[in-house]
Amino acid sequence: MDPSPSLLRFIDVEGIPLALLVIAGGIVGLRLATNWLDQLGERLNERRLLLKQISALLRFAVYFVLFGATVSSVLVLESEALFAVAGSVGVAFGFAFKDLLASLMAGVILLFDRPFQVGDRVSFQGFYGEVTEIGLRSVRIVTLDDNLVTIPNSVFLSEAVASANAGALDCMVVVPFHIAPGEDYKRAQELVEDSALTSAYTYLEKPVVTLLSDEFLGERFVTVIRLKAYVIDARFEKTFSSDVTDRVKSALRQAGIKTPDLQYRDLDLNQGREAPMPA
Repeated sequence: MDPSPSLLRFIDVEGIPLALLVIAGGIVGLRLATNWLDQLGERLNERRLLLKQISALLRFAVYFVLFGATVSSVLVLESEALFAVAGSVGVAFGFAFKDLLASLMAGVILLFDRPFQVGDRVSFQGFYGEVTEIGLRSVRIVTLDDNLVTIPNSVFLSEAVASANAGALDCMVVVPFHIAPGEDYKRAQELVEDSALTSAYTYLEKPVVTLLSDEFLGERFVTVIRLKAYVIDARFEKTFSSDVTDRVKSALRQAGIKTPDLQYRDLDLNQGREAPMPA
């Protein structure tokens, strides 16, 4: 016997146009709302991450409301037999879309457990960048090279992920500087710190720290000064690093402090062997 007639009697055909109208209206309304929140976040920069998080929660809420409204409009829920049929259909649906359902549930867990949030700078499986969206199926990350990386939600539940700012607008940036052995490292350390303190991108409400160490780099022994400072907005991470590097190089040159003449080894791709690079 063809099961189609028995299934069709649980579908309210007259409710389909209303369901389609509700879905279309919900999607358009959600897009307008998220665009408005994004624009508002650009104007209120100190509230940008909060508004992005509200946008992510709103997206999930609208999707669930649309799903419930569509089901109630299209399906006839009065007959007890419907539940038996729905059980069989639900099992088949679950097997067919188990990966999608796993990602959906993982997305809900990510929103409420919050190992990271929209707007965070995260490191995951070799990728580093800003989380721009936590969707129903996947998380989208834009790397510092402006590449869009899409990762299924479920993967984050079994792998370690590191967040650089953990919901805050500012984040720490570490920039190493090298000077030759025998140079005035105290003076160099002061110049590095001053360069960070005078940068327009430094978040001065948190400490600026410089750490000294002697290390082998390449084939040379060098003094390393590591700057640890916070940038005012995680989006300016590369700009901050470039600005401070420019200031430090100019200050060291004016102070007569020499940087090490390093020798590196790189792979000669034409010959298929390692070859020394000129200093």
